Amino acid sequence: MAAAQKSEVETLKVHCDGGKGALGHPRVYLNLGDKGEVECPYCGHLFVLKEGAKISDAH
Repeated sequence: MAAAQKSEVETLKVHCDGGKGALGHPRVYLNLGDKGEVECPYCGHLFVLKEGAKISDAH
């Protein structure tokens, strides 16, 4: 099994769809919350708030 991916982001809200088109998973919207990180419950992709990021809550 391949290791889960990790992405540094600059927003507190992210979405994940597995990144494989039709072979991915349903799109889910995730909130990084107080910890500054969140893991996708479907594929384990880890989203981490980039150090020193100016927080943007853009849609």
